[in-house]
Amino acid sequence: MYTAYNHQGKLHSSIPFDCIKKSINHLSADSLLFSEIHHETACFSSVCFFTLSKIADNNFSECKKFLNNVPPDFTAPAGVSVVPICQCVWDDNDEQIYLYASLYSTTWKIPVYSVYVFGSPNIRRCDTWYIEPQLDGDPEPCMRPKGYGTEIGKNQAVNKDYHEKGYDKGHLYPVLQTSNHLSMLATSTLTNAALQKSTFNHNAWLRHEKAVIEDLKFCDKVAYVVTGVVPDTKVKINNNRVTVSKYYWRATCCLKGGQYTGKGYYGPNEQDKVQELTIEEINK
Repeated sequence: MYTAYNHQGKLHSSIPFDCIKKSINHLSADSLLFSEIHHETACFSSVCFFTLSKIADNNFSECKKFLNNVPPDFTAPAGVSVVPICQCVWDDNDEQIYLYASLYSTTWKIPVYSVYVFGSPNIRRCDTWYIEPQLDGDPEPCMRPKGYGTEIGKNQAVNKDYHEKGYDKGHLYPVLQTSNHLSMLATSTLTNAALQKSTFNHNAWLRHEKAVIEDLKFCDKVAYVVTGVVPDTKVKINNNRVTVSKYYWRATCCLKGGQYTGKGYYGPNEQDKVQELTIEEINK
């Protein structure tokens, strides 16, 4: 286990060294963004991979590239609070690299959606889960395995919320669709996960995620993805703390043969499967 500190000696995160070692030969130096490619600096010392997510303004100013500069039109129901988050990591030069964007509900304690650029998978998973201290009033801006304030967990789910049998931490931005070690680490935050039925996660949804990979491999350039959750507001776990997801949905868009092609998906349907839809149908 490597513990990462910033130049001021402040704890950022703890990262299992074996995961870094296993991924060292697979690291891609390119982080694809909506309109351009940013080159990432990567190394494997104790001062690398400072993981954080930053609470953004309502326009996702620091990560608008993932939203094609226009955030999705979402109006929260009455009494439901949402917070935009720009998910990013520190590199070894103390510079922030933004990797995707999420809209998180502090009422439901699950994300509404995550928006990202598809990456061809070549990374092994490393399950070190993080929370966002800023959501609970902790001034520490960095994502970390746990918070130290007395209010941690007031506005977000924490690891103990996922001990309920029958449910998984269901990634919205999945590890399967990341292309480098930095992106893989950044997906393992509870602000990018919702309660997902284990049987659905390990069967129909996993098959769907693999099928999406095969589909998006044939895009002319980068492929853009938004994955979201429809909450089942009548079902909560852990003393009514965290809302369970009723549906997962996904929309993809890319150029194929010079033409933009979009697809929509949601599940589980009545047969516990993932159903493909047109973009117009999933919008409805």
